[in-house]
Amino acid sequence: MAALVRGVSRGSLASGRPGVAVHVRRAVRALRRQPVKVLYPDGRSETLIRTGPAVSQSAAKPESSSPADELRFERVQPGDKRLARLVSVARSRTFREQQGKILLEGRRLICDALAAGAVPHTLFFSSMQRLRELPLDRLRRASLLRVQFEEIKIWSDLVAPQGVIGIFSRPSPSQLTYPEDQQSQAVPLSLICDNIRDPGNLGTILRCAAAAGCERVLLTKGCVDIWEPKVLRAAMGAHFRLPVTPSLSWDDIPRLLPSSVTVHVADSAVRETPPRGALKPGDLGWISGRNVDKNQRFDEDRDSDSEGSGADGRSPPRVGPRPYHQSWAQVSTALVIGGETHGLSLESLRLAEETSGRRLFVPLANGVESLNSAMAAGILAFEGRRQLLKAVGIRSQSACCI
Repeated sequence: MAALVRGVSRGSLASGRPGVAVHVRRAVRALRRQPVKVLYPDGRSETLIRTGPAVSQSAAKPESSSPADELRFERVQPGDKRLARLVSVARSRTFREQQGKILLEGRRLICDALAAGAVPHTLFFSSMQRLRELPLDRLRRASLLRVQFEEIKIWSDLVAPQGVIGIFSRPSPSQLTYPEDQQSQAVPLSLICDNIRDPGNLGTILRCAAAAGCERVLLTKGCVDIWEPKVLRAAMGAHFRLPVTPSLSWDDIPRLLPSSVTVHVADSAVRETPPRGALKPGDLGWISGRNVDKNQRFDEDRDSDSEGSGADGRSPPRVGPRPYHQSWAQVSTALVIGGETHGLSLESLRLAEETSGRRLFVPLANGVESLNSAMAAGILAFEGRRQLLKAVGIRSQSACCI
């Protein structure tokens, strides 16, 4: 206050005598304004730029929401039985055939299915991170359910569950779109699975067929379901990389093959010549007829008028043997792989005989009698690819010379 009072002594203030004027000025900080625009007398104007604290670009731009945040999902409460119920019934072949639903587990398998055009029905996931790893634009019509990872771990068939399980509509080969590189690298080679009942073997055969660039895989009735979880795990996405047609009869198979195809059969025997006197299908350990016991001796056939004929009155097919490394794949080719338990069917041998096919075998050493059907399929498929590519190269060189 002493600094604000000028020309007044301490005594005059203390005396309180009237007539003494006290001039007081309040020390108030004025509001300072900066001009935005300056107008000059000659009509010129100048706009001033305000200087202030810099605003970061990250704060100025609104945060972009991820596509996963735009999808609607339901958080499943503990005790909900939907995951358990769907997983249990989807493992049944009867349910898959009647309801037309399949179960796919794992990020890679689900991504392959979505890329091929498979239609998702329900998707269970354990975290948003797992959901963001999938192509979200193809999941907009699916029911998304977020569950605890412990629930998925209980019902998963994998040793290390990935936290995502999908229920899809069972697709047919005509409904799927296969990768362009698979189609461009394919060779005119088809695989026919004849009564393959082991899920691991069938899945490995499908994987080898996709890797070898086969055009298609055909499965006869009696093979294990291609949508079995064990088959899916062993195939590693091969279902969505080449056409796989199941549950075919032998009357349907020729219509699904090229007209000029040559059908060969994979023989599990190591002999280059059939045993002496093996005139009946039951006498060959690597041949089995439909609904016929492998150990049956066909005693009733020996008393019939047609000595040496099969159960249907026809003579057994005669298909000459050939080592796998010799030439057998020059044009459109089909290869029949028989199951380890029942071997090759009589129908497959007749088809090979009608198309001038051969009985291919892999020479074995150290007393090994036979190979696993999946192993034999892999060896023959890649050898067939090598021979077909070599034949195409020779024809291309001949065309250039002409």
